[in-house]
Amino acid sequence: MSHSQSTAFASDVLKIVSGTTIAQIIVMLSSPILTRLYGPEAFGILGIFSSITTIIGVIACLSLNYAILLPKEDEDAVNLLGMSFIVVAIVTSLTLPIVYFGGDLIAGLLGAPELGPSLILVPPFVFVSGLFLALNSWNSRTKHFGRLAVAQVTQSFASTGIRLGSGFSGYTTGGSLIGAQVVGSLVSTGILGGQIWRDDHVLLRRSISWKGMLEVLNRYRKFPLIDSGSRFLNAVSWQLPVFLLAAFFSPEIAGFYTLGFMVFQMPMSLIGSSIAKVFLQRASVARFDGTLSILVENVFRVLVIVGVFPFLAITLLGPELFSVIFGEVWAEAGLYSQILGLWAFVWFLASPISALYAVLEKQEFGLQVHAMNFVTRLVSLIIGALMGSPIIALLLFAGSGLFVYGYLTLKLMFYSGVKLVQVKKHLFRCFKLLSPFVITLIVLKILEVESILLVITACILGLVYYIHIVRTDSQVKSLIAGLTLHK
Repeated sequence: MSHSQSTAFASDVLKIVSGTTIAQIIVMLSSPILTRLYGPEAFGILGIFSSITTIIGVIACLSLNYAILLPKEDEDAVNLLGMSFIVVAIVTSLTLPIVYFGGDLIAGLLGAPELGPSLILVPPFVFVSGLFLALNSWNSRTKHFGRLAVAQVTQSFASTGIRLGSGFSGYTTGGSLIGAQVVGSLVSTGILGGQIWRDDHVLLRRSISWKGMLEVLNRYRKFPLIDSGSRFLNAVSWQLPVFLLAAFFSPEIAGFYTLGFMVFQMPMSLIGSSIAKVFLQRASVARFDGTLSILVENVFRVLVIVGVFPFLAITLLGPELFSVIFGEVWAEAGLYSQILGLWAFVWFLASPISALYAVLEKQEFGLQVHAMNFVTRLVSLIIGALMGSPIIALLLFAGSGLFVYGYLTLKLMFYSGVKLVQVKKHLFRCFKLLSPFVITLIVLKILEVESILLVITACILGLVYYIHIVRTDSQVKSLIAGLTLHK
């Protein structure tokens, strides 16, 4: 990977991170207010709706959106974009009769009858989010990552503003949270689509044709035939906790899990997904120029160093962090997050690298892993439910996730040419660097220091840690400075 290519990688990551950072700051600043306006049950209803739409949204494009980055010719990519739009419209139309005639039944089976009226919003949300997935892939292909930053910020402003306004007005229901999410998605998709049409409409109108769409559909048929099924299984396995915790226990328990998961998504959205969006495009090129192993190893190393501290802090101090930041009622959500912390870190590492499924066209392997993930999670949660304990359910869930995502990460790095000894080296160096921070937090917790002091200490240690790695680690410094990810 040349110096100029490396510089471009870091620059593109930073464009996305800048937008994600602002969006996440909005979410973080509003979260302590929202958790005091809305109760766990409202967040549980939001979690169930998000789980339903996430599962359908994964197959909204039948994975054709991932193929958009692969063709050498832009004309083929345009036709993949057009075919993605058609598939989204078909999938959305299939959801209409299901939610219209069976909405109340679905809500009852999930143990959340109050969700019923909000299910009518599933089709429009699936349609809008499906369009966003396709547009985002085209945006990544054309390397206009600044557009995505604008869309992310506006989405965060819109959804957060509506949630706060509804909350202060007394409408503190799950339906209010869901409505805000739908409006935010509509705004971001409209802005991203408008910018793409403004800049690329000549190419889009000139290149798209029925013949071209059918040709690329045949060329990349593995994506709808295999990859979409694999991703669907993965999405279902991700959403199992919300469904089963609500059905076997209560929407309130699902709400505790939902908030914990939202907290885990912050570092994922801020760093992991930002890197992933650029990584997919760069890996598509690196596969052909012989630099894929270098790219993958560098990205893995940066993910380890940058991502480890927040997950570690939650693992050690989950209940204290949640009770101080979100209110005492959310301490149980902190306990759930504490249980899931190590698993979430491995997921953070695996998620960007999993883009290699599409790049290496190893959809069959992806299907196997996602099937294994689904089965182990389902069994774990059912065992916990039969034992009448959400704690046991989540402990088993976390254990199965550590195994599956650890295996996934190592296997994909092997396919990319990265040696296992290099993975061990990067992990060992990182945890060696972290040992003083870990010991400090453990000692303070043993001494039963007040929760507020523990949280303040963790924030100070985190600041010291990140200042240290920015000053001493060349790759992280390069990422922040926009210079290079190359060693």
